[in-house]
Amino acid sequence: MSSRMTKALVSQSLFRAVSTKRPEAGLVHHSDRGSQYCAHEFRRLLDQFKMQASMSGKGYCFDNAPMESFWGTLKTELVFHRKYTTRQEATQDITEYIKLFYNRQRRQEKLGYLSPANFERRFYEQVQFTAQLGVQVLTADLKYKSKVKRAELNIVVNSY
Repeated sequence: MSSRMTKALVSQSLFRAVSTKRPEAGLVHHSDRGSQYCAHEFRRLLDQFKMQASMSGKGYCFDNAPMESFWGTLKTELVFHRKYTTRQEATQDITEYIKLFYNRQRRQEKLGYLSPANFERRFYEQVQFTAQLGVQVLTADLKYKSKVKRAELNIVVNSY
């Protein structure tokens, strides 16, 4: 966490996310219209990683609803119940909430009442099993849920 949202911060977050998840070419990186995401430096990084940029339409926040939902959940379940005396204390508490609770334990209805980590594990098991059978098609339900999951996890991975 930083006191300001800068080009350097979002670039570092993107590098961290790419090194952790190793996404395939063509991944869609969705963001709001913040200047740090519009910067030439950041756009070059997206090109370097063969990612496709996607931004909310001006004044249209609904296509970023999964991210806004995540921030609302974080604030409601954690931040509004605490009084942090230092930025370091807040960073540690929020990081712990995301990595240990939200990703590993918190069950989510839209993920079939699985935690994001368990959903991801099951998704890749299904992909591996499907590949072993030589079948190329996953169910529409699993594709939809994986898109929702990716959107929710992108913010988590990109921010920490």
